[in-house]
Amino acid sequence: MLDIRYRTILGVALPLMVSSFIQSIVLITDSAFISRFDTLAFDAVGNGGLIFVTVYVALLGIGDGAQILIARRVGQNKIDSISKIFSTSITVLFIGALFLFILLYFFMPDWILSYSKSKIIADYQGRYLKIRSYALFASVLTLAIQAFYLAIGKTWVVLVASLLVALCNIVLDYTLIFGNFSFPKMGLEGAAWASTFSDGLGALFLVVFTIFSNYKKEYKLFKKLKINWLSFKELLNIGSPLMFQGLTALATWTIFFIWIEQIGSNELTVSQNIRSLYMFAFVPIWGFAGTTKTYISQYMGRSEFDSIPIIQKRIQLITVILLFFTFHGSILYPESLIKLVNPNETYITKSAEILRFVSISIFLYGFVSVYFQTINGSGNTIFSMAVEMIAVLIYLSAAFVFIKILHFDILWIWSVEYIYFGTIGLLSYFYLKRFNWRKKII
Repeated sequence: MLDIRYRTILGVALPLMVSSFIQSIVLITDSAFISRFDTLAFDAVGNGGLIFVTVYVALLGIGDGAQILIARRVGQNKIDSISKIFSTSITVLFIGALFLFILLYFFMPDWILSYSKSKIIADYQGRYLKIRSYALFASVLTLAIQAFYLAIGKTWVVLVASLLVALCNIVLDYTLIFGNFSFPKMGLEGAAWASTFSDGLGALFLVVFTIFSNYKKEYKLFKKLKINWLSFKELLNIGSPLMFQGLTALATWTIFFIWIEQIGSNELTVSQNIRSLYMFAFVPIWGFAGTTKTYISQYMGRSEFDSIPIIQKRIQLITVILLFFTFHGSILYPESLIKLVNPNETYITKSAEILRFVSISIFLYGFVSVYFQTINGSGNTIFSMAVEMIAVLIYLSAAFVFIKILHFDILWIWSVEYIYFGTIGLLSYFYLKRFNWRKKII
């Protein structure tokens, strides 16, 4: 059971933050390599990557559900239930990965061609996704094992796995995109294979580490990899709303970028620059998202409800402080950050202007996301899905009006970020204040 001292909270969150930071570096490195190879490939990898992440977060919802359930059983001291949840999550994730692989590999390339303005970018996206789709099978093991370590507070294991993935990805990007070390120059396909092989290495590390660790014996992991029907029901009850809300949120952002691509290639490239740097902003937010879910679920398992407001305030304070540390460049020197991603002078001024404009919305979300993750950690994922759906509908409506009807400049189109984050925060705070969410039993 985790205590609520600042040091302990940071001890849980920092490995996740460093892991997120490493992943951000990977994404920026990917963008930097591919932008120097070809601008059209850069745009295609950006949009194709969003599609891949969109389906990936559907699986992530099941992983988050497993994390919440395992953390609750830790709080209740029901250790025997953890292995059942773990094995069930692997089975459910595999079924989901198989379905999504078929979708990405066989159907998505043709769908992209049907709606894209640029057929070259559409073809590039299809080629990229066919390769990246293989990584979904590695994510089965990664998400299940990661959920277990997050739930018990051993987040350093996730950090080590992320570091291996990052180092492998950077080396393979350099090798395969440009054809170094006697390898053929593969360009966009090289970027896809680099990420896919790296994800496989991360999954392999987590499996080997867990098999030879004391955790395998203590929690009886990998003993019987089969579905436990009670755990299956609990996992779907908690995880399916998280799966749906994650899928909806990322699908909405994908639609947003599709609409921008239909405006023109200049606007798309500028927006892809912003998307790449967004990952820096979310380093503390993602780190404390997992931390919040674990803490809330454990303390609700012990019925220590008076500690929850303290947990929220401490996480909010640390999140905002660390956000300024990781993302202050978006306000003070955005041009320098943009040049890291894309050195083409054509796009730097406008990209920097947009980055500075939207940066405050990230600080807003860092603060209010703790309320949203409290809902998730409490197990009231149906309500968090409702919050997400309302925010998404408002976001999409505003984006449609700004892009399709009013034809705003790309700078003002990005103001929809304030609308989305603000809606999430207001609805989450209202729910926690007005509804009796503490009685949720999972």
